[in-house]
Amino acid sequence: MKPGMVPPPPGEESQTVILPPGWQSYLSPQGRRYYVNTTTNETTWERPSSTPGIPASPGSHRSSLPPTVNGYHASGTPAHPAETAHMSVRKSTGDSQNLGSSSPSKRQTKENTITINCVTFPHPDTMPEQQLLKPTEWSYCDYFWADKKDPQGNGTVAGFELLLQKQLKGKQMQKEMSEFIRERIKIEEDYAKNLAKLSQNSLASQEEGSLGEAWAQVKKSLADEAEVHLKFSAKLHSEVEKPLMNFRENFKKDMKKCDHHIADLRKQLASRYASVEKARKALTERQRDLEMKTQQLEIKLSNKTEEDIKKARRKSTQAGDDLMRCVDLYNQAQSKWFEEMVTTTLELERLEVERVEMIRQHLCQYTQLRHETDMFNQSTVEPVDQLLRKVDPAKDRELWVREHKTGNIRPVDMEI
Repeated sequence: MKPGMVPPPPGEESQTVILPPGWQSYLSPQGRRYYVNTTTNETTWERPSSTPGIPASPGSHRSSLPPTVNGYHASGTPAHPAETAHMSVRKSTGDSQNLGSSSPSKRQTKENTITINCVTFPHPDTMPEQQLLKPTEWSYCDYFWADKKDPQGNGTVAGFELLLQKQLKGKQMQKEMSEFIRERIKIEEDYAKNLAKLSQNSLASQEEGSLGEAWAQVKKSLADEAEVHLKFSAKLHSEVEKPLMNFRENFKKDMKKCDHHIADLRKQLASRYASVEKARKALTERQRDLEMKTQQLEIKLSNKTEEDIKKARRKSTQAGDDLMRCVDLYNQAQSKWFEEMVTTTLELERLEVERVEMIRQHLCQYTQLRHETDMFNQSTVEPVDQLLRKVDPAKDRELWVREHKTGNIRPVDMEI
């Protein structure tokens, strides 16, 4: 459910109804339609007839006093319809617009909006399902407008806050991946160091012949393998760990920018909503005061009472104008917040796709380096295999005997 501008309350008939010349139709802040004759300043709750002298409906009464609604200046001429005066869902409590016996009874109107945490949404009971911005995708911009209950039961979490938590978790996962690679690098470096140290060991260095050559090659292969693992650790650092760390830092900056921007807009929206509620309360008080003075006029007619009514009417009109101004500012703030929410959620979506794709590429690079390292390790073992296949005990014996022989005369029996 996406937020929308505060809609005008449903009237009792269409705005395009044909009225007699000089008559205008407006909506009160409570959602009722009333009519004003701009020539005589006459007001009525009933639609005037297009035929002079014939009322539009039985029992129609008119009053020279305007109804206790906003929408006209001190002279009685409407300035503009109060079409955006409703914000949150609330039940009607009494008829603040009754003007004595001449006013019709109030008809109940069904609200079509609901306000949650200062954001106005279409009421789920009266509005059809809204169209998705990206209907073919499970996009961030379509599913995180409302708040969600905290799993721990500690209130609610804003939809945008859930997205931020998702991004922060992704940042943490990326950090832990880079730490994992760093540990892998340390293991490789320690392994290479130990291999190099072992290759310098003098154990069995006096072995001779073809077996001695093979043994010397085994020790040399350790040194070669140590060099391979050192190169592997260096490439892991430059091609995997370092890019992960650099990308994480840039990601952190982008996240802070999005967070602060939306938070500022949400604070402004909350401030505008508070102003609307304050203006609404002020208008209710002014209307109540005007109604009371109107009732006093019906009881006792005096110049002072008429002056008080004019003064109360001006204050009520001003309060209504203030309310409409506050609602307009609120709608502007909500519209700005809505646009930035769409832009920012799409940006967060792009950042997440970029993060996942970047990690995937660097993990592929890791596996590629592993394959290369295994190939190089295999190459260090191949010379050992070749020499081991050439080991010939008979040949080694011949060479050793030739080098160390003491003579080939065998002993004979001693003669007496």
